[in-house]
Amino acid sequence: MNEFSRQYRIDTLSAEPREVEIGADAAEREALAKRFALQSIQHLSATAALSRRDGSVVADGLLRATVTQSCVATGEPVPAELEEAFRIEFRPDDAAGRDDEIELSEGELDVVFYEGGSIDLGEAVAETLSLALDPYPRCPAAEDALRDAGVKSEEEAREESSPFAVLKALKDRLEP
Repeated sequence: MNEFSRQYRIDTLSAEPREVEIGADAAEREALAKRFALQSIQHLSATAALSRRDGSVVADGLLRATVTQSCVATGEPVPAELEEAFRIEFRPDDAAGRDDEIELSEGELDVVFYEGGSIDLGEAVAETLSLALDPYPRCPAAEDALRDAGVKSEEEAREESSPFAVLKALKDRLEP
């Protein structure tokens, strides 16, 4: 079972959008923080309009979250406020039990497959949160810590690998 499960039965949905609001309680936020390697999640909620088209359900919504991540350089807390719009299509998993790989086109990147008679909006919101997180959060002291550890900035690395830097190094070697 997922840490933040909010099931909606397909047979209760229609083509007319149904507005829903979901929010994670303290235990759910703690479990999700552990799952996503966050220091904490202070707030997680979403609003969505659910509508059914044939066997699929479309969720158009907005996720709001307040999280604390760890700085990649120092481990210090990095607070973040997230507000992420989403559009997810839940499709029946006709391939249940098969080991075939399913390829999705670029326009289908926000497709979630479901089995049975319900969709899990909470899990879809949790996955949306994980994708919205900064993959490399940095606190104000991060640059100094990285420099002290000998990590070069992108600009320094780019300059060192440029053809002009290579030519300058050759020129410096040739000059007496």
